[in-house]
Amino acid sequence: MIWAVATVLGAGNLRPASGTWASAITVALAVLAYQAGLALLVPLGFVLATVAGFWAVPHYLRQNGGEDPSEVVIDEVAGQSLALSFTVIPLWWHGVADMAVAAWPAWVVPFALFRLFDIWKPWIIGRADRRGDAAGVMLDDLWAGLFAGIGSVVLAGIWHGVVAPWLG
Repeated sequence: MIWAVATVLGAGNLRPASGTWASAITVALAVLAYQAGLALLVPLGFVLATVAGFWAVPHYLRQNGGEDPSEVVIDEVAGQSLALSFTVIPLWWHGVADMAVAAWPAWVVPFALFRLFDIWKPWIIGRADRRGDAAGVMLDDLWAGLFAGIGSVVLAGIWHGVVAPWLG
C-alpha cells in the first residue's frame, strides 16, 4: 500500500522525467473529471493526495532510503492538483462546460508553471526541498503548486482584464 501511494500505482517508474509524467497524468485525470461534470474532484484529489503523501512518503523513505527518490511522485500529484484547483474552481463556478478545448489554458498554464517551479525551485520551494526529509519531499511540490496556481490566476487576470479587451 505504501508503494502504491508513494509511486501512484507505479507511475513514478515511468522514464524519463517521472515527475513530469505524474503531473501529466494528474492533468489528464483532472480534465476528464471536469469534462464529466465532476470538477470538484480536483480540489478533493489535492486534499487526498496531500494527506496520503504525508502518510506514505515517510514510510517509503524508511523502507527504501534516499532523500527524494524519483519514483516517489505522490508529491507531484498533490502539487499539480493544487495548481489546477486555482483554475478549475473558477471555471466550474462560472459554468464553463468545456475545459479540454475551449478553456485549454486552464490546464496548460498550471501544468507549465508547476513544472517550472518544481524544477527551478526558487526561494521557499528550494528551501523545502533542501530539508532532506519526508516533509520536504511533499512541501516543495505543495509550494510549487501554490505558486503555479497563483501565477495561473495572475496570468488569466492579465489576459482577460488587460490583453483581451485591448485586442477588441
